Amino acid sequence: MLRLHDTMTRRLMPVEPLEAGHVRMYTCGPTVWNRAHIGNFRAFVFEDVLRRVLEQRFGRVTHVMNLTDVDDRIVKNAMTHGHTLEEETAPWIVAFFADVDALGIRRAHHYPRATDYIEEMVSLVERLDAREVTYRSDGSVYYRIAAFPRYGQLSGVRAVALVAGASGRIDADDYTKEDARDFALWKAAGQGEPGWETRLGWGRPGWHLECSAMNLALLGETIDIHCGGVDLVFPHHENEIAQSEAATGKKFVRLWCHNAFLQIDEAKMSKRLGNFLTLGDIVDGEEGRRPSTVRYLLAATAQYRKTLNYSDESLEAAKGAVDRLILFRDRLDATAPSRRDGDAVKLAARIRADFDACLDDDLNLPEGMGHVFTMVRDANRLLDEGRVDGPGLDALRQLVEHVDDVLGVLPLVDVERAATLSPEDRRMLSERAEARARKDWATSDQIRTALARRGILVEDTAGGQRWRPAG
Repeated sequence: MLRLHDTMTRRLMPVEPLEAGHVRMYTCGPTVWNRAHIGNFRAFVFEDVLRRVLEQRFGRVTHVMNLTDVDDRIVKNAMTHGHTLEEETAPWIVAFFADVDALGIRRAHHYPRATDYIEEMVSLVERLDAREVTYRSDGSVYYRIAAFPRYGQLSGVRAVALVAGASGRIDADDYTKEDARDFALWKAAGQGEPGWETRLGWGRPGWHLECSAMNLALLGETIDIHCGGVDLVFPHHENEIAQSEAATGKKFVRLWCHNAFLQIDEAKMSKRLGNFLTLGDIVDGEEGRRPSTVRYLLAATAQYRKTLNYSDESLEAAKGAVDRLILFRDRLDATAPSRRDGDAVKLAARIRADFDACLDDDLNLPEGMGHVFTMVRDANRLLDEGRVDGPGLDALRQLVEHVDDVLGVLPLVDVERAATLSPEDRRMLSERAEARARKDWATSDQIRTALARRGILVEDTAGGQRWRPAG
């Protein structure tokens, strides 16, 4: 059974969705005021791995990731540049999805934008008004933390201990509150600032309100899993709980999952230190600096609750792991079955069980990959000895597919390889595929030989032809 560390209870909890066979998952997405950095993508890749495992275990996952396209930074930048909010955020949304696709992250089923859910947010504030947990000040609406006795259970931060400045992004807002602990639900907009005319007055939503409203609109009053970086535990997720549970009277989230930080050369990533990296800063097409390598680094070099260190050395180690896996897949595709059985079927079954057990133990993909590379070593020895028969080859191939259904690097390698093909290479591969389709084996073999002279080795698999660079 899949068990994950629940931030609320501080212990491993079984994943037991409210609806059998259907997991509802919400993950906090980017604030689109700039390009997302690789620390953000540490979270997004972890959440992608989790979703893939959930789909293997339960079949159906409804995944919602919000896009925060209105906040004080975006408003400031839009006014400085003379843009509307949409004009200001559009390039960063495009860049975000380009990076998502480059890293092989499965797109969420819904990417709600805050600016599209203003009415839902206003309605939620009105529900909170009815619960008497809000108050007005200078045209803004605030949540009174003292009215929610359970505040602080997720983070361990007691409401009575909060002081001005403790809640970071909230208290940086220039708004008048009764109590430094409280946070803005609806912010009155200043003269000339972007906003919406609503039943709450002219203004814009607070940061925390959007996630509660979108959850209610798209997933319901209680969801199965909520994810985000550890930096969001307090105040953001604590405030989501206060809003949602005060409004509905129901448990908001059944299981909270938070990933740890990513560091650069053992130092916190920050613009001040000059080590702020985006995917575009890393990926340059050179060996080892490709999306497949970055994905492996983010997904499988540290368990998600442990700090991950990015460095040239860790990137090189990730490249080595990807190379081992892709070369093993290539070898399986190029190998004809032997007549001797070397227990490859049993090896594949044992490693699959070990791999899945690691995932079930709080998504420990790094330990799971250790078992996979043990299999690669042992299977290569069997292949060297000519002791892998047809069922053995099938079992090993299926295991690699099962592992990469979670890991998600092999399709990226295939895309990266294809990018190195010349137009003539592509034409020849296409002609060979057509020859095979019409069972013109002589032409197929001639083209394969010609491609080999060009440094391209072609292998025929159950899924069609596959190629790799020679050497």
